[in-house]
Amino acid sequence: MSAVDLTGRVAVVTGAGRGLGNAYAVALAAAGAGVVVNDVDEESARRTADEITSAGGRAAVVVAPVGPAETADRLVAAAVHEFGRLDAMIANAGVLRDRVLWKTSDAEFDVVVETHLRGAFTCGRAAAQHFREAGGGGRIILIGSPAGQFGNFGQTAYAASKAGVVAMARTWSLELARAGVTVNAVIPTAMTAMTGTMPIYADHYERLLAGEPLPRVIRQEHALGTPADVAPLVVWLASAASEGVTGQAIGLGGDRLTLYAHPSVLATHDSDGGWTAEGIDAYWRSELGASAQPSGPTFAPLD
Repeated sequence: MSAVDLTGRVAVVTGAGRGLGNAYAVALAAAGAGVVVNDVDEESARRTADEITSAGGRAAVVVAPVGPAETADRLVAAAVHEFGRLDAMIANAGVLRDRVLWKTSDAEFDVVVETHLRGAFTCGRAAAQHFREAGGGGRIILIGSPAGQFGNFGQTAYAASKAGVVAMARTWSLELARAGVTVNAVIPTAMTAMTGTMPIYADHYERLLAGEPLPRVIRQEHALGTPADVAPLVVWLASAASEGVTGQAIGLGGDRLTLYAHPSVLATHDSDGGWTAEGIDAYWRSELGASAQPSGPTFAPLD
């Protein structure tokens, strides 16, 4: 049996009705796992489950919004009830309310944080409690974003939530190590309906929908492929092969696999007796400012 064979294992995937979540659920099932398919939309959740079962896989459906602790508890209970165990929690569910800071309402901020950050927290906590009680280890896989790594214009709530997700993964990797539970963050990049609205990609997205392959520069330099291109990373992290891999932020998109650095100190300098504002200004201009990093993603030219 391959070390990435998931036969006998059970995974929960939140937000699995469409897009990346659908790709994760289908790939996990294809690798042998029983999958609890969660989505707030019943029709899309059942469509994913039908896709799995029609291919010979095992699937159960839980229709509920991610965020409340009650949903997280239901997901764990469903895995145990339907399949007898839980081995991996994939906290994928999310929503977007993209607006610049001064136009972002409290309600828009709250719903993004509730789904992405609180949803990852409650699902991770429920899984951790189960794993510790069951005593057999486990996998928690959180879903980040390049926006959480670098920031992105118009995505205050989303970027903050995704940065928080990665910080939680690193923290939980320490807290759950003795229980044999690994915790990692996946940073996916894929050509989706949302990505296709960006002017730089609109034509390529339409061609992709028409069945044309994406050019190499997009699959590599832009790390964009299909949602299915990201799924092997989730399968690997859910498998026995990734034992010992924990606390990492790992990206996959198109042809490009990426390991992200932890935040690190770029430069330090000591001033005997402390710093004055004038001293900080002088040192920034003469030395420290040269180490400053830009915010936001960068893209290779398409032509």
